[in-house]
Amino acid sequence: MPLTTTEYDNGGDLGKYTDSLIATKESRVADFNTLSFQEKAGPQYRRGQIRYVGSGATGNHESDSRILPSGGFTFSNMLLPPGAEGPEHTHHDVEEAFFVLEGQVKVGIHRGADEVEYRTLGYRDMIVVPAGVARSLKNEGDTDALFCVVIGTQKPQVPTYPEHSPMHGVTRD
Repeated sequence: MPLTTTEYDNGGDLGKYTDSLIATKESRVADFNTLSFQEKAGPQYRRGQIRYVGSGATGNHESDSRILPSGGFTFSNMLLPPGAEGPEHTHHDVEEAFFVLEGQVKVGIHRGADEVEYRTLGYRDMIVVPAGVARSLKNEGDTDALFCVVIGTQKPQVPTYPEHSPMHGVTRD
Protein backbone atom coordinates (compact mmCIF):
# COMPACT_ATOMS: atom_id res chain seq x y z
CA MET A 1 0.00 0.00 0.00
CA PRO A 2 1.50 3.37 -0.93
CA LEU A 3 2.03 6.16 1.55
CA THR A 4 -1.11 8.13 2.24
CA THR A 5 -1.90 11.69 3.22
CA THR A 6 -4.84 10.78 5.48
CA GLU A 7 -3.07 11.73 8.73
CA TYR A 8 -1.74 14.89 7.12
CA ASP A 9 -5.06 15.96 5.55
CA ASN A 10 -7.09 15.22 8.68
CA GLY A 11 -4.94 17.21 11.10
CA GLY A 12 -3.20 14.21 12.65
CA ASP A 13 0.07 14.41 14.56
CA LEU A 14 2.44 16.14 12.10
CA GLY A 15 5.56 14.89 13.88
CA LYS A 16 4.41 11.26 13.76
CA TYR A 17 3.41 11.67 10.11
CA THR A 18 6.78 13.21 9.24
CA ASP A 19 8.60 10.33 10.95
CA SER A 20 6.59 7.84 8.85
CA LEU A 21 8.12 9.38 5.71
CA ILE A 22 11.74 8.81 6.75
CA ALA A 23 14.03 5.82 6.26
CA THR A 24 17.36 6.37 8.00
CA LYS A 25 20.68 4.78 7.11
CA GLU A 26 20.88 3.41 10.66
CA SER A 27 17.60 1.51 10.22
CA ARG A 28 18.73 -0.21 6.98
CA VAL A 29 20.36 -3.62 6.65
CA ALA A 30 22.16 -5.21 3.71
CA ASP A 31 20.02 -8.25 2.85
CA PHE A 32 22.26 -10.83 1.23
CA ASN A 33 19.47 -13.44 1.34
CA THR A 34 16.94 -11.89 -1.06
CA LEU A 35 19.11 -12.60 -4.12
CA SER A 36 20.96 -15.62 -2.68
CA PHE A 37 19.08 -17.98 -5.00
CA GLN A 38 21.20 -16.54 -7.82
CA GLU A 39 24.33 -17.91 -6.14
CA LYS A 40 23.26 -21.32 -7.51
CA ALA A 41 24.76 -20.05 -10.77
CA GLY A 42 28.01 -19.01 -9.04
CA PRO A 43 29.39 -17.22 -5.96
CA GLN A 44 30.04 -14.06 -8.00
CA TYR A 45 26.28 -13.32 -7.83
CA ARG A 46 26.38 -12.70 -4.04
CA ARG A 47 25.30 -9.13 -3.32
CA GLY A 48 23.25 -7.24 -0.78
CA GLN A 49 20.04 -5.27 -1.26
CA ILE A 50 19.42 -2.37 1.12
CA ARG A 51 15.74 -1.48 0.77
CA TYR A 52 14.29 1.99 1.33
CA VAL A 53 11.09 2.28 -0.77
CA GLY A 54 9.34 -0.85 -2.00
CA SER A 55 11.05 -4.18 -2.44
CA GLY A 56 12.24 -4.50 -6.03
CA ALA A 57 11.36 -7.23 -8.47
CA THR A 58 12.94 -10.44 -7.20
CA GLY A 59 11.78 -10.54 -3.59
CA ASN A 60 8.64 -10.37 -1.52
CA HIS A 61 9.35 -8.17 1.48
CA GLU A 62 5.87 -6.97 2.37
CA SER A 63 6.45 -7.97 6.00
CA ASP A 64 9.56 -5.78 6.32
CA SER A 65 8.23 -2.88 8.39
CA ARG A 66 11.36 -0.80 7.74
CA ILE A 67 10.48 -0.33 4.06
CA LEU A 68 8.61 2.82 3.11
CA PRO A 69 5.61 1.80 1.01
CA SER A 70 5.94 2.32 -2.72
CA GLY A 71 3.44 4.36 -4.67
CA GLY A 72 5.10 4.62 -8.06
CA PHE A 73 8.76 3.53 -7.80
CA THR A 74 11.19 1.45 -5.77
CA PHE A 75 14.44 2.75 -4.29
CA SER A 76 17.21 0.63 -2.84
CA ASN A 77 20.95 0.52 -2.52
CA MET A 78 22.86 -2.45 -3.89
CA LEU A 79 26.10 -3.52 -2.24
CA LEU A 80 28.44 -5.30 -4.64
CA PRO A 81 31.51 -6.81 -2.95
CA PRO A 82 34.69 -6.93 -5.07
CA GLY A 83 34.15 -9.32 -7.99
CA ALA A 84 30.38 -9.47 -7.48
CA GLU A 85 28.02 -9.34 -10.44
CA GLY A 86 24.42 -8.50 -11.13
CA PRO A 87 23.59 -10.97 -13.91
CA GLU A 88 22.31 -9.95 -17.31
CA HIS A 89 18.56 -9.50 -17.02
CA THR A 90 15.69 -7.59 -18.60
CA HIS A 91 12.84 -5.69 -16.98
CA HIS A 92 10.20 -5.82 -19.69
CA ASP A 93 7.76 -3.53 -17.88
CA VAL A 94 9.81 -0.67 -16.51
CA GLU A 95 12.95 1.45 -16.71
CA GLU A 96 15.69 1.09 -14.10
CA ALA A 97 18.29 3.64 -12.96
CA PHE A 98 21.65 3.04 -11.29
CA PHE A 99 23.45 5.87 -9.45
CA VAL A 100 26.90 5.10 -8.01
CA LEU A 101 27.61 6.23 -4.44
CA GLU A 102 30.87 4.37 -3.74
CA GLY A 103 33.37 2.42 -5.81
CA GLN A 104 33.04 1.67 -9.49
CA VAL A 105 30.46 -0.41 -11.33
CA LYS A 106 30.94 -1.83 -14.80
CA VAL A 107 27.57 -1.73 -16.56
CA GLY A 108 26.79 -3.82 -19.62
CA ILE A 109 24.04 -3.14 -22.16
CA HIS A 110 23.35 -6.36 -24.03
CA ARG A 111 21.71 -7.14 -27.35
CA GLY A 112 21.47 -10.89 -27.81
CA ALA A 113 24.13 -13.41 -26.80
CA ASP A 114 27.07 -11.86 -28.62
CA GLU A 115 26.68 -8.08 -28.57
CA VAL A 116 27.41 -5.99 -25.47
CA GLU A 117 28.72 -2.52 -24.67
CA TYR A 118 30.39 -1.87 -21.30
CA ARG A 119 30.87 1.38 -19.43
CA THR A 120 32.46 1.89 -16.02
CA LEU A 121 30.59 4.26 -13.74
CA GLY A 122 32.10 5.92 -10.67
CA TYR A 123 31.06 8.26 -7.89
CA ARG A 124 27.87 10.16 -8.78
CA ASP A 125 27.67 8.65 -12.28
CA MET A 126 24.31 7.34 -13.43
CA ILE A 127 22.73 5.22 -16.13
CA VAL A 128 19.03 4.84 -16.94
CA VAL A 129 18.07 1.66 -18.77
CA PRO A 130 14.72 1.60 -20.65
CA ALA A 131 12.22 -1.22 -20.31
CA GLY A 132 13.06 -4.15 -22.57
CA VAL A 133 16.82 -3.50 -22.67
CA ALA A 134 19.10 -6.19 -21.16
CA ARG A 135 21.62 -5.01 -18.59
CA SER A 136 24.29 -6.39 -16.25
CA LEU A 137 26.58 -5.06 -13.52
CA LYS A 138 29.98 -5.99 -12.11
CA ASN A 139 32.33 -4.64 -9.45
CA GLU A 140 35.81 -5.05 -10.90
CA GLY A 141 37.42 -3.03 -8.10
CA ASP A 142 39.03 -4.16 -4.86
CA THR A 143 36.56 -2.36 -2.57
CA ASP A 144 32.79 -2.62 -2.15
CA ALA A 145 30.65 -0.74 -4.65
CA LEU A 146 27.44 0.84 -3.41
CA PHE A 147 24.85 2.28 -5.77
CA CYS A 148 21.23 3.38 -5.80
CA VAL A 149 18.70 1.37 -7.78
CA VAL A 150 15.46 3.06 -8.80
CA ILE A 151 12.78 1.08 -10.62
CA GLY A 152 9.89 3.07 -12.03
CA THR A 153 6.91 1.14 -10.70
CA GLN A 154 5.44 0.12 -7.35
CA LYS A 155 6.16 -3.61 -7.85
CA PRO A 156 8.13 -4.60 -10.95
CA GLN A 157 7.53 -7.85 -12.75
CA VAL A 158 10.16 -10.51 -12.12
CA PRO A 159 12.94 -9.91 -14.68
CA THR A 160 13.85 -12.51 -17.26
CA TYR A 161 17.24 -14.01 -17.98
CA PRO A 162 18.26 -14.87 -21.54
CA GLU A 163 19.03 -18.47 -22.51
CA HIS A 164 22.76 -17.67 -22.73
CA SER A 165 22.83 -16.38 -19.14
CA PRO A 166 24.15 -18.57 -16.31
CA MET A 167 21.02 -17.40 -14.45
CA HIS A 168 18.62 -18.88 -17.04
CA GLY A 169 16.52 -21.54 -15.33
CA VAL A 170 17.72 -20.69 -11.81
CA THR A 171 14.77 -20.57 -9.43
CA ARG A 172 14.19 -19.41 -5.86
CA ASP A 173 13.44 -22.90 -4.55
